[in-house]
Parts: sequence; C-alpha cells; structure tokens
Amino acid sequence: MKKKCAALLVVSLAFILPLFQASGAIAEQELIVSAAASLTNAFQDIGKKFEEQNSGIKVVLNFAASGPLLQQIEAGAPVDVFASADQKTMDQAEEKHLIIDESRKNFAGNELVLIIPKISPAPVKNLHDLSGKEVTKIAVGKPDTVPAGRYTQEALANYGLWETLGAKFIYGDSVRQVLDYVSRAEVDAGFVFATDAAVAKDKVQVVSVIEKHKPVVYPIAVVSATQKKQAAQKFVDFVLTDEARKILTDYGFTKP
Repeated sequence: MKKKCAALLVVSLAFILPLFQASGAIAEQELIVSAAASLTNAFQDIGKKFEEQNSGIKVVLNFAASGPLLQQIEAGAPVDVFASADQKTMDQAEEKHLIIDESRKNFAGNELVLIIPKISPAPVKNLHDLSGKEVTKIAVGKPDTVPAGRYTQEALANYGLWETLGAKFIYGDSVRQVLDYVSRAEVDAGFVFATDAAVAKDKVQVVSVIEKHKPVVYPIAVVSATQKKQAAQKFVDFVLTDEARKILTDYGFTKP
C-alpha cells in the first residue's frame, strides 16, 4: 500500500511541477539594475552575458539619467544595483546611506563631446562657433539631474561660454534625449558622451572633445535596501571582469 501511495505521489508531482513552473510559482530571481542612460547598449550586452553565466537570475535593466534614478531609489523603488555616470550622484547615494559603501567601485570612463546632425549640419567646427548667429538651438542635459549636463555646464563655464550661450539651450531629461534631438536635427548641436555619439554615428558627427571638466568616471554599487545582496554583488563583480570590460571597450568606454 505504501509503495502504491509513493508511486502515485511521484506521478502527481510529475504533473503538478510543470504547472507550477508554467504559472511562475517557480520563477527566475529578478535582479533590478538601475543604470545611467549612456550605459544602455553596453549594459544590455553585459546583462545577457551575466544571465548566461548565472542560471536562475534574470537581469531587469532600468535606464534613465543618474539623478532621477537616485530619486527613485530614495523613494523606495525596488532596485538592487545602481550605476551612475558621475561621482557626485553616487556620493549623494552614499551620504544618504542608499548604497553599501564597500561595494562601490569605479568601472568605466568616458569623454564629453560636441556633436552636430549629419543632416542639415550647422556651420560648427569648434566650440566657439556655437556663439554664431547661425546656431540657435543647443541641446544640453539638465545640469541638476543629468551628469552629461553637469559636465557640460562646468566645461562651458570654464571656457566662459555658459552664460553667453544660455538663451540657446534646449534641456534634455537624459543624455540619450539630447542625442535624439541632434539625431533628428531638431537642434543645431548638442553635448553628449563619446559612447552616445558612437551608437548614432550614422546620424551625428563629433565636432570636438570637450575638456575643462572633472573626469567622467562611472561608479557602481549594491543598493542598501536590496533583498538580493548576494546576486547584486555578483553583478557588480561581473561588471569588473575582463569579459565585461571588453564589452564596455567595444562600446567606446575607457578604463576609469
């Protein structure tokens, strides 16, 4: 009788287990990674590679400007890993105890560039040409929330052009929005990271690399409120591997 019951139990499980799997009762662990908009293409590839090597973990990517991402985390959004395009935003996260301090690592670098549309390009060959009458609209990330905008403000202020060009600025909510404005020739020029310009090289042209600002360095960290600390740390560690480094390099990121 016991053997018969055991056999029935095995048969029952053989039918029930697939039903649980189909319903999502047995599901992959989701790891939510909030990353700066400029990391979109690279992190999509890195996320896939991470999943291949970590069975049972599904990477859910959330891209936006670093400032709004920080605000989401502060508001209690279920984020496990945070990657910012600047040190200032991550410093704020650390000051507010929103990240695990010892998990914070720098993993990539970038350059700020001036771009113009390939279609209907304005007569812009250098930074100072932006002052010309032919240039009426310049796309810039919002300095308060978009790191690329913050670097742009710092650089233009040091060149003595921030106030001069102010009336021409069209502000974007992220560096990718700025890229879109230029790609569609809705503005005459814009400031983005070199990696952003590279993914739209068929639509935009780099005029010059902009200097006179703090180095563009990307930090990554585990979010304090995560319930998946081990998986989150695994992702941070993976971003620092040679395999992930190659992906970042392929997209134009430099070493931090």
